[in-house]
Amino acid sequence: MAKIALITGGTSGIGLQTAQALSAAGWTVYTLSRRGTGPEGMIHLTADVTCPAQVDAAVQQVIVQQGQLDLVVNCAGFGIAGAVEFTDTDLARQLFDVNFFGMVQVNRAALPHLRRSGGRIILVSSVAAVVPIPFQTYYSAAKAAMNSYTMALANECRSLGVSVCAVMPGDLATGFTAARKTSLKGDDIYGGRIRRSVEKMEQDEAQGMDPAVIARRIAVLAEKRRVRPLYTVGAFYHVTCLLAKLLPCGVLNRLIGLLYSR
Repeated sequence: MAKIALITGGTSGIGLQTAQALSAAGWTVYTLSRRGTGPEGMIHLTADVTCPAQVDAAVQQVIVQQGQLDLVVNCAGFGIAGAVEFTDTDLARQLFDVNFFGMVQVNRAALPHLRRSGGRIILVSSVAAVVPIPFQTYYSAAKAAMNSYTMALANECRSLGVSVCAVMPGDLATGFTAARKTSLKGDDIYGGRIRRSVEKMEQDEAQGMDPAVIARRIAVLAEKRRVRPLYTVGAFYHVTCLLAKLLPCGVLNRLIGLLYSR
């Protein structure tokens, strides 16, 4: 019998590439997003991850149709950029509602079924979780929260037969860049640093990794017998995260500032 996967944000970017990679590997794939239609060859569910009732109904639909759920991949999310001082708190809450609490809701709905199948949860985090980027503060904070959540949940669920891990990509060439909600408000006060930081981020992303690379790693992790909590993807980002662990906090933050806050 084919294994059953549910992928949030499965109609674009990493989510779409992951859905295609798992489908090619023989999984029955359900994509979940707010869009009315999904990719060909997969079963699409329309739901907003910030709406518990819609999430619960979507997960229940998978169980009714398939009788099991073996894998949840959390890819849904968006970014915002701008100075903390000038970012509307409601927008920051919206980011956490989608990127963090939306993921929490999906996993809560899925866990009873993953316990029965001995399944797995995979989250898409970011190198920004360990290398916080100025003027992308809330995105970095949400991803840092996701890493802590991953490690804690992995320990909670280990004895239940459910495994949990997160992948941490760096810069990716996806539609995420164009979809980011960017505000340059206050740039004059910050001496043009908001604009320069955003331009640096967008330039790095335009030259970034193909999301198919991340999707292939997720497909491999979906099949592994055992997983560790966090995976960095790409040699450069492995080195970056290693330096983040080894360097004194002040030195690390100074280097980040030189890259993104000059």
